[in-house]
Amino acid sequence: MLLGDTTTSTVSWGHPALRLVVDAAPDAPAGIRSLAPDDRRPLPRATQPLVELLVAGAGRARASHRFSGTAVGVRLRHTAHSASRHGRWHELRIELRDEHTGLAARVWFRSADGVGACQVRTRITNEGREPVLLLGVTSFAAGFAGSTVDDLDLVRADSEWLGEARWAREPLRSHLPDLGLREHGQDGRGRYAVTSDGTWSTGVHLPTAGLVDRVTGRSWLWQIEHNGPWRWEAGERREGAYVALLGPTDIDHQWQERLAPGESFETVPVSIAVSGHGLAGAAAALTGHRRALVRAHPDRRDLPVVFNDYMNTLMGDPTTAKLLPLVDAAAAAGAEVFCVDAGWYDNGTTWWDSVGEWQPSHTRFPGGLGEVLDRIRGHGLVPGLWLEPEVIGVRSPMAARLPAAAFLQRGGVRLVEHGRYHLDLRHPAAVAHLDEVVDRLAGELGVGYLKLDYNIDPGVGTDFAAASAGAGLLDHNRAHLAWLDRVLARHPGLTLENCASGGMRMDYALLSRMQLQSTSDQQDPLRYPPIAVAAPLSVLPEQSASWAYPQPDMTDEQIAFTMCTGMLGRLYLSGRLDAMTADQRELVRDAVHRYGEIRAALTTAVPVWPLGLPGFADRWLSLALRAGDVTYVAVWRRPGADPAVRLELPHLRHRPVRVDVLYPRRLPPWTSSFDTGALTVATGSPGPAARIFRLVAGAGGTPPEKES
Repeated sequence: MLLGDTTTSTVSWGHPALRLVVDAAPDAPAGIRSLAPDDRRPLPRATQPLVELLVAGAGRARASHRFSGTAVGVRLRHTAHSASRHGRWHELRIELRDEHTGLAARVWFRSADGVGACQVRTRITNEGREPVLLLGVTSFAAGFAGSTVDDLDLVRADSEWLGEARWAREPLRSHLPDLGLREHGQDGRGRYAVTSDGTWSTGVHLPTAGLVDRVTGRSWLWQIEHNGPWRWEAGERREGAYVALLGPTDIDHQWQERLAPGESFETVPVSIAVSGHGLAGAAAALTGHRRALVRAHPDRRDLPVVFNDYMNTLMGDPTTAKLLPLVDAAAAAGAEVFCVDAGWYDNGTTWWDSVGEWQPSHTRFPGGLGEVLDRIRGHGLVPGLWLEPEVIGVRSPMAARLPAAAFLQRGGVRLVEHGRYHLDLRHPAAVAHLDEVVDRLAGELGVGYLKLDYNIDPGVGTDFAAASAGAGLLDHNRAHLAWLDRVLARHPGLTLENCASGGMRMDYALLSRMQLQSTSDQQDPLRYPPIAVAAPLSVLPEQSASWAYPQPDMTDEQIAFTMCTGMLGRLYLSGRLDAMTADQRELVRDAVHRYGEIRAALTTAVPVWPLGLPGFADRWLSLALRAGDVTYVAVWRRPGADPAVRLELPHLRHRPVRVDVLYPRRLPPWTSSFDTGALTVATGSPGPAARIFRLVAGAGGTPPEKES
């Protein structure tokens, strides 16, 4: 587990799936020499400090725009280390100190046994005699040793409402020009930095990204686990590329933290997955790591099918008359949860800026909301409700009942965004209000599922009772997580869906606690597949809830197309099932049944992209999930695509494979053939279509089955 080499001043730690080597010489900053599955190559001493610490009184050792080479960072020296084991988790603690300022850093690494990934966080303590103003602290910083920048690809994603997780893989050199650093005898000053501000942590870019060596296959894939602002950067030093991962900073997010003597600050956690087998290997490792991070919950085992009345269906206008036939139809289709979405609390027609009390409407439900919830329970389904807990409408009675200090504010003025105030969960009155709401809904109404939405972003934060606006926001973010922990402690069987106008807050600070993630608000079934295909690189397959919203005016192929969008993740139904023909309902019911056959495999499956990472405009799209000897392959053909496509599945090369059509089985058949690690499929239909195939390895090479 832990080896300290006094002759070379290194610390080695890990297990068979992960090996960390830290240089800890007394005359140089501590730094990561190697972080890999089991890298035994001789590598030079690390020059990138393990911790970068930007403080107002010291700045950088050499002027630059990067979090590499800070004055305190290059002075931090290793003082101690220790290792321990807690259940499946291996843990390492490294102690560092800067004698000049008296600042001490403690870095924690933890890794689940058998998983090629680790979580890292850093705590800074002022052991000196004077206050210190922090302007930025890395959670993780390291050089990507053993590779040249010329051989590296950067994997990253932009994201926005309706167009989440748009991945790109591009040479790192396209962002870091070759400046001839060795000839100049100095490190560079620039970097490629990606940041997110406010509370939509995935509203512009994803906190998940990675580096892949095209020549050797060595790869890192990281995620910043924070429900607020963050920054990651990659740059070039003379020795090669480096990576720095941070939460909020002064330059990006107006974050400052003043540490008096004896006080400490802890960074947000981050995780890094490693592999010697390219992006697919790192994605598999990060998938396994996420499963180790997420909170234990019955939902993780059962993965029930959710029907939600919103998307392309009631669209925030529920009533008893509209819901009762929809509940009956959803139950008949095989749904196991029925969630009444937005509008259940509204007695008028303009509820957006009046939300906050969360009391059931009397006009929408003349017999009470309980009549609808009883109908749901009567079918054996779990009743659910939509809730946007963190906001109070400017016209809501709660805006006057709660004290001003219970809201985020700047300069003594409550922040308003899109007709809403934002609660400050540092304040006990805000927390007490939300606790009353959740306990009433879960206790008195018997709701077992809450869709927690979040449709505004308050910006940089609050300067009330805070050292800076960014520090106030960070404390609020952490209070939000603590509130969720307490909710689930009081209601351990309550399922919480994470939503923020779809996938605008899709981070593992929240997803380590909440059970599933809405991937998008995208209403166009033709535009949704690239979002569903991309999702498993940033969210566990079993947490990725992509809408399947069949409608009565769709053709059978269109119904199958949208059903396939939800089936290799968390099947999340909507649509006017109550108005469908018997044949249409059977097509939906068959998809739910087939999903029931495969959902247990989702909890162990790892994602594979047979066509590479999806482009938002790609005409053919494919996602595969590999679970032992079985691989499920979803394929979508969009308008303008060629009639056939070849899907690369290298993990099945040199193995006999049986190919079955999983869904749909009663529509016109596609032709399929498997050879040398690739599945080739073709459709005779010119329009949009989709299929899900099941490939079983070691099945004696049985010829592919055709659809019936």
